Amino acid sequence: MNTVASGPEFVVERAEGVWLWDAAGDRYLDGTSSLWYSNVGHGRPEIADAVHRQLMTLDAYTVYGDFTNRPAQELSERLAAHAPVHDPRVILTCGGGESIDTAAKLARRYWGVLGQPERTHLISRTGGYHGLHGFGTSIIGMDRFRTGFGPLIEQTSVVPYDSAAALEAEILRVGPERVAAFFAEPVIGAGGVFLPPEGYFTEVAQVCRKYGVLFIVDSVICGFARMGNWFGIERFGVNPDMIVFAKGVSSGYMPLGGVVVSGTVAAPFWNEAGNPFIHGTTYAGHPACAAGAMANLDILEREDLFTVSLEVERHLDSALRPLADHPLVAEVRSGVGVMGAVELTEEALTERGITTAEVFAEARARGVILRPVPRALLVSPPITITWEQIDHLSSTLSAALDAVAARH
Repeated sequence: MNTVASGPEFVVERAEGVWLWDAAGDRYLDGTSSLWYSNVGHGRPEIADAVHRQLMTLDAYTVYGDFTNRPAQELSERLAAHAPVHDPRVILTCGGGESIDTAAKLARRYWGVLGQPERTHLISRTGGYHGLHGFGTSIIGMDRFRTGFGPLIEQTSVVPYDSAAALEAEILRVGPERVAAFFAEPVIGAGGVFLPPEGYFTEVAQVCRKYGVLFIVDSVICGFARMGNWFGIERFGVNPDMIVFAKGVSSGYMPLGGVVVSGTVAAPFWNEAGNPFIHGTTYAGHPACAAGAMANLDILEREDLFTVSLEVERHLDSALRPLADHPLVAEVRSGVGVMGAVELTEEALTERGITTAEVFAEARARGVILRPVPRALLVSPPITITWEQIDHLSSTLSAALDAVAARH
């Protein structure tokens, strides 16, 4: 807030495809899909038209109790048909953080209904980002998002992102009879684009099954073609108990998220009387949001962006890899999904006092938007990006690094 108060704001005036224009009319490549969500690109008239038609038919109405609407039903059925979850059910929400809270509460409530109310402990991973609602803030794997808010939700812990053995050790330390669920992103996104080791998710799924711990996948960033499939986790051949989704489900055109829940977890609530899940939000199942999402999914399928994304992934990887030779760069992480990270060296960050915010500013001045985190610059462009635009992104980042290096 203080930074904005002391300087001019960057006003985004309009957008089309992979491009943004500011209030002065200058053009920028959206190298981050805003916040990881503009999967089909900006300015798609078919999504706007679908939302408009729905608003003119049924603007909004609650889906509490036995109330529903056709767009919400059709979207839920479509998502369930593609989810790698056994006998899936869908809970719709308004976004990713809300969906994480829904999944966490459902996990705890599930064990309570089964007569094991002591199973409340939630485990997550270092670097994991799960939104900034109550449960999300409490299980996030980055300390900077957790501090300064007083006591958070208790019975949570964090394990190394790359070790199934560490997860098992933590379950045993806490006691399997007290652990409710384990949360993991297919690829850690906002935490720095960290890829899972070979075989990691197979081992994790086995550990969770061994101790009866619910396996919850956070696919908010990784879903809807960003990793070449519907929910990202399909690349690793496992079937979680729940999948949290948002962002790419509507490509950000409308605020929407949700949780895909396995039939096993749903059964005590769905099949038995007297076990209500007392949870919900005002705009969950909003018909205009669902209609926009359906139009977005139509684009993903019609243009086969699931296949296209695998080609984009390879080209983005090949374009970013040479940056590893830059004297300011310690590591490039890419090659799984349309995303990547360019991490600065310890010497640059500490001895030379360089910040990722400086590199971000230099890139933006040259017409490319990146995402700075404390140690790296992140990229996650729309899946519709061209090879030429990828090369422009990479060369601009290289030029920004050169400019910062020269200044220091």
